[in-house]
Amino acid sequence: MNKAAKDLAIARSVTMRPIADVARDLGLDEADLTPYGRHMAKVSLAALPRLEGRPLGKYVVVTAINPTPLGEGKTVTTIGLGLGLNQLGKRATVCLRQPSLGPVFGIKGGAAGGGRSQVVPMEEFNLHFTGDVHAVGTAHNLLAAFIDNHLHHGNALDLVPHSISWPRVVDISDRALRAIVTGLRHECWPRETRFDVTVASEVMAILALTRDIPDLRRRLARILVGLKKGGGAVTAGDLGCSGAMAVLLKDAIHPNLIQTLEGGPCFVHAGPFANIAHGNSSILADRIALRCSEYVVTESGFGADMGFEKFCDIKCRASGLAPDAAVVVCSVRALKMHAGGFKITPGRPLDARLTSENLPALEAGIPNLLKHLENIREFGVPAVVAVNRFPTDTDRELEFVRAAARAAGVEDAVVSEVFEHGGAGGRALAEAVTRAAARPSAFKFLYPLEAPTVEKIRTIATRIYGAKDIELSPEAKKQLKLYEGLGLGGGPVCMAKTHLSLSHDPALKGRPRDFVVPVREVRAYAGAGFLTPVLGEIGMMPGLPSAPNALGMDLDDAGQVVGLA
Repeated sequence: MNKAAKDLAIARSVTMRPIADVARDLGLDEADLTPYGRHMAKVSLAALPRLEGRPLGKYVVVTAINPTPLGEGKTVTTIGLGLGLNQLGKRATVCLRQPSLGPVFGIKGGAAGGGRSQVVPMEEFNLHFTGDVHAVGTAHNLLAAFIDNHLHHGNALDLVPHSISWPRVVDISDRALRAIVTGLRHECWPRETRFDVTVASEVMAILALTRDIPDLRRRLARILVGLKKGGGAVTAGDLGCSGAMAVLLKDAIHPNLIQTLEGGPCFVHAGPFANIAHGNSSILADRIALRCSEYVVTESGFGADMGFEKFCDIKCRASGLAPDAAVVVCSVRALKMHAGGFKITPGRPLDARLTSENLPALEAGIPNLLKHLENIREFGVPAVVAVNRFPTDTDRELEFVRAAARAAGVEDAVVSEVFEHGGAGGRALAEAVTRAAARPSAFKFLYPLEAPTVEKIRTIATRIYGAKDIELSPEAKKQLKLYEGLGLGGGPVCMAKTHLSLSHDPALKGRPRDFVVPVREVRAYAGAGFLTPVLGEIGMMPGLPSAPNALGMDLDDAGQVVGLA
């Protein structure tokens, strides 16, 4: 039985609690819930005013080293930390993003965790769930249709067709849609455009960052779609589309509640990627969870150079919240990969140097972890390292990582065994996190909002990535001048770059030095409130690998899913 089959078997073996019982543990009433069957529900925003008088729980964010094909176990650890805290008698809630169908059917698979550290119902979570991603995609594409319809019916706003920056979206990895031409019939206006994956949509970013329904409507109305002939902005509000977009999101704005394998609560809401978007679950889910829990464990996407930086500089600015502690997840074999020189071939056994004791490779790869710990310190947040244990790890290797992390000044470095043992395997990690969260936090942002946009980009590139400098293309300089002239330069920046390296180049493993970050273009996300510099060759639409995960998925004769994990 392979890992996917084992994870699915474990998920199906548990007896799930009625979701109303899970909600009751949080102090939520059945009137606060819109059930989706017996084991999933949306939690109404109407509960928030009643909860505001409660004290805030401790806010813990989980991040990681740069991911490798071998896996670090960040989601497994996030869920397992929640389980471990519950085992200590703490009221802990996990907050996750909703998976995109692109990775589920492509290269990564599902995002429900694994082994004894999962959220359930796993199949629904990884597939259509409560329909939020579809609502986001429909709202996004409604605006795209409004734009072309406006051109067709006389273009009263004098919208310049070739200035239109609003693409279309689909929640499947499809590289053929990265660049397309629309309007190839006589009644349409032909123009070049593209499809992005739905989780890269600005509508998804808005859903994750919004504070309430009025804020949602204001943000949708501010979305920039293009320019007038005179140079002014044309927005979704100008086109009269933002109200209908809000209608399509009327259910999606409410966070989703499910449970862990051990019956603890888990909020799932919004799903922006961290390499091409801001990479964090919703502010609304965190706000509800923090009023209902002693500890909230939320996951930021990819490494501390990506989702964690955006958690601090984008999400925390929007929410007004600050983290009490951070957990950096790594694994021995992933750190060996950061030594470089290893090749992973799907379907073939791993290089023996990755699965047997190899302290020289570990020593060569550990600078990647140490740089991510430096990144945590940039924000003044107490840190704990979680070393996600695999069966091939040796005691000497595990102790090497722990010693290096402790020497870097973290609160503790703990071996996590939540995959194998669930909450019991996360107790030591949970104890370390409670100690870290009890320390005074000196949380600070990386840059002031009043700084010029180019300096914000340079600050992230040099202090978080370790670059020597940045280099803007002529197109990026032109776009920056345009957007700052439109008054859009006063927010944070949301860098789009590869997640596989601290740099812009996925081939540069470990801790690269003396590199210059190329800024290819800059995109405006006026509704979300940030500008997005696009670095190197990163794109907004993934492609399927040579052997997609979908090849192993099917329904059996009884209608049960096989191969999904």
